Amino acid sequence: MGQKTVAIRTLGCKVNQTESSAIAELFKKRGYSTASFDEAADIYIINTCTVTHLGDRKSRQTIRRAIKKNPDALIVVTGCYAQTSPGEIIEIPGVDLVVGTADKHKIVDLVEQALKENLRPFSMVTDVYEQTSFQEMPTVTESGKTRAFIKVQEGCDNYCAYCIIPYARGPLRSRRMESIIDEVKKLVARGYKEIVLTGIHTGAYGIDFKDGTRLSTLVKQLLKLPGLKRLRLSSVEPNDITPELTEAAASSSVFCRHLHIPLQSGDDYILKLMRRRYTTSDFAKMIADIRSKIPGIAITTDVIVGFPGETDEMFANTYKFCQDINFAGMHVFKYSPREGTAAANFPDQVDHGKKEERSKRLIELAGRMAQNYAQQAVGSTVEVLAEQRVEGKNSWEGLTDTYLRVEFPSADDLQGKIVDVYITGAEQAKLYGKLKQ
Repeated sequence: MGQKTVAIRTLGCKVNQTESSAIAELFKKRGYSTASFDEAADIYIINTCTVTHLGDRKSRQTIRRAIKKNPDALIVVTGCYAQTSPGEIIEIPGVDLVVGTADKHKIVDLVEQALKENLRPFSMVTDVYEQTSFQEMPTVTESGKTRAFIKVQEGCDNYCAYCIIPYARGPLRSRRMESIIDEVKKLVARGYKEIVLTGIHTGAYGIDFKDGTRLSTLVKQLLKLPGLKRLRLSSVEPNDITPELTEAAASSSVFCRHLHIPLQSGDDYILKLMRRRYTTSDFAKMIADIRSKIPGIAITTDVIVGFPGETDEMFANTYKFCQDINFAGMHVFKYSPREGTAAANFPDQVDHGKKEERSKRLIELAGRMAQNYAQQAVGSTVEVLAEQRVEGKNSWEGLTDTYLRVEFPSADDLQGKIVDVYITGAEQAKLYGKLKQ
């Protein structure tokens, strides 16, 4: 038998992307080669998303595209949509194997079993609520990469009214701290300059250990590691920003001055309906505290518009609150009812036109705030982690610790180097500059 090829397509969040890279690593270790998803392959793996109905639809379209590409290939579907709706997926003609979120680490064995025993279609979706421990996946060390994403926890116990993810990912499980530290050491030794900690509910890291371990405990340990140039957090819930975490972030130049803190609504009545466990006043105080301790920090957020019951006045409150906080960036989502969540059955669903109009207004504000934040860097020198050459130009681009993209000319090979760049301009939240001599 010749070497079999595997092609993986990922939909959805950074956690899914991290897991797809780990899945690719598992296949490589067993002697498979990887192919692009647009090429002919023996096995196609679709790592799905179910955060919205659109996520489900895109997942189904991607599955059908793979089946069309090579009808003889083994079609494997995993991820959150596979976990919550395995029945829907197995009914798509051509799907061979459905693997839930709790069994991704066994995916190579399941594929080989399906091929050998001709078990098709076959669904391997176990009850995610029976999971009590974090499933380890291999360290991902792709060559030519400068930033590594490390998944530190799985699952969520929040049950916000709009969110299906706790049902797709199960209860909170944190990864052992020694295991994370060991992986970071390996990545630093391989030349990675930036480590990004990611998870489904990253800020709740360690709570399940019940020994006082928290995200701040992990962050403090990692900041001590020699050779680590940058440590970044992916997304932290407002309730998980503790004084200890802020102190740890403020006390080290290794900690990236960027926090993504989902707000979801700037109206207290809607926050309560959403089952978010804070008020706008709590949120504003927390942001003021962070900014007083970490000057220049970029704070970005997520906001949902058109949640059931949101009136024009409540939306106006959200708009003004976002304007007052003055975020460095904002992702705006139009609420879409998710079957299986509490909010799907709430009265006063907002009509599509209103959602569209509110979304446009907030996106326009987001663009202005992002531009204003980027503009502040003009005329200063910033450290940039050079990631890749700009296509068709004699230039490089990379990220500042405040998560701004910077483009600057250079003919040298700067891959993975941290360089000083003098910023000459900003356009649509992207910075332009020249290497500081």
